[in-house]
Amino acid sequence: MTRRAALALAAGVVLMPAPALADALAGETVRQPTNWTAIAMFAAFAVLTLAITRWAARRTRTASDFYTAGGGITGFQNGLAIAGDYMSAASFLGISAQIFTDGYDGLIYSIGFLVGWPIILFLMAERLRNLGRYTFADVASFRFAQPPVRGFAAISTLTVVLFYLIAQMVGAGQLIKLLFGLRYEYAVVIVGVLMTLYVLFGGMTATTWVQIVKAVLLLGSATFMALAVLAQFGFSPEALFARAVAVKTDLAAAAGLDPGAAAVRGRSIMGPGNFIKDPVSAVSFGLALMFGTAGLPHILMRFFTVPDARQARKSVLWATGWIGYFYLLTFIIGFGAIVLVATEPRYLDPAGGLVGGGNMAAIHLAHAVGGNVFLGFVSAVAFATILAVVAGLTLSGASAVSHDLYATVFRKGAADSAAELRVSRRTVLVLAILAILLGIIFEKQNVAFMVSLAFAVAASGNFPVLLLSLLWKGCTTRGVVVGGTLGLVLAVGLTVLSPAVWVTILGHPAAIFPYSSPAIISMPAAFLAIWLVSLFDRSARAAVDRDGYLAQRVRAETGIGAVGGASH
Repeated sequence: MTRRAALALAAGVVLMPAPALADALAGETVRQPTNWTAIAMFAAFAVLTLAITRWAARRTRTASDFYTAGGGITGFQNGLAIAGDYMSAASFLGISAQIFTDGYDGLIYSIGFLVGWPIILFLMAERLRNLGRYTFADVASFRFAQPPVRGFAAISTLTVVLFYLIAQMVGAGQLIKLLFGLRYEYAVVIVGVLMTLYVLFGGMTATTWVQIVKAVLLLGSATFMALAVLAQFGFSPEALFARAVAVKTDLAAAAGLDPGAAAVRGRSIMGPGNFIKDPVSAVSFGLALMFGTAGLPHILMRFFTVPDARQARKSVLWATGWIGYFYLLTFIIGFGAIVLVATEPRYLDPAGGLVGGGNMAAIHLAHAVGGNVFLGFVSAVAFATILAVVAGLTLSGASAVSHDLYATVFRKGAADSAAELRVSRRTVLVLAILAILLGIIFEKQNVAFMVSLAFAVAASGNFPVLLLSLLWKGCTTRGVVVGGTLGLVLAVGLTVLSPAVWVTILGHPAAIFPYSSPAIISMPAAFLAIWLVSLFDRSARAAVDRDGYLAQRVRAETGIGAVGGASH
């Protein structure tokens, strides 16, 4: 195929809109020939992580060991584990794909995902560690009536976990069908079984070390890819960007645009407006990404794995550094894919799109810079990424059921550690079966809305509850439950009425709610409801809630009375 023909074929990639988290992780992908290199490397990773699980199982005897690794993880280790938990397949594949498609606009994901961490560092990390024991509900309900607040927190946690879990399971099935040549159902079952083994036997200790191993592999892979791309341009990002603009201009011209319009299209990748086209959507989307980070239960749970608040702060510092570095790499990877993949015929299907969909940009770039061996390695890392995130989500969901619902709400604190641990492990099995079934059911569905819904729910339900319960003396049980529930219901309801579900999934001609993210409505509504309901709450319980603020603040700021002792 000539270069001109390749440009014409690839032009569809430029001019066809592609949601950042959807293309390769949804719909029917083409089953490829079996990639034995990728399978061998995945098998090596599976053996390593199962060995870690066996080692961790010997150290997992109590509920504290299962939920928080006994609080024995260092700040550096926990920072890497948090980064591993946070850098999902959506981050690795989705952000680089968005940059590949729309250029500069893809940074909204990188920035949105990253800027939530200073909020966690300065407002929440130390207080979370000093007030909590196993789950974020321990913190949210510290001075409030336990059953209603923990009941809300458990439902909110399970909602976030469910949508995040489905997205990861569907992503695993589609990726492995494409990359390894396995059937979709087999890939989903493999993920479910391995995740169950990690969590069921190794608990938080195994999950933590799986996440650490995965984070190191992912950071190493992304670093190699970025350096390999920059090496072709004398390590000059400016030269890389200039070449990417030229490629996009050529692709637009091959698609039939006149020279002036093609030049404008090429230059547009270095400015905003290609992905999110109106200010309201940008603000709403940014709110969900930024504040959703501070409300994700499987991330918040990690602050209870360290011995004290000092290590919690250190965890956030390390995690922010690793995550920020990783997102810088995705920017180079996305632009590198424009230059090295977009016009290469072997990476294009007959329709002109990337083989496997737009989200395969990073995978194809791995082959372009490292051949079949590096492609197999990156494929295995992508699969490992999903495994690690799924394990963390499952553990978070299991703790919500066993610790918040069973031990505190149903048994009113009378359950012993062994009984709580049994319930948690049974919940892991139920969640694993549910995740496998839902992953198979949602095989052909667009899962982008599930990921964004998880962040929107966390930003609308969990974050307002956590922030006001920690910082506002006037917050009451009734305010927390009403406001948190309102945020949760609005986030789910408005997402269903948005274009991503109402039009794309349900097939209606127009969306009732015009924006893709509900956070601009649901998050302020939750804050307002908590404030108003608490302000006018004159119940006897409200007086107890307000009187308990001083004790909560002393413990939150000093660590006196916290699990593991004072932090100063």
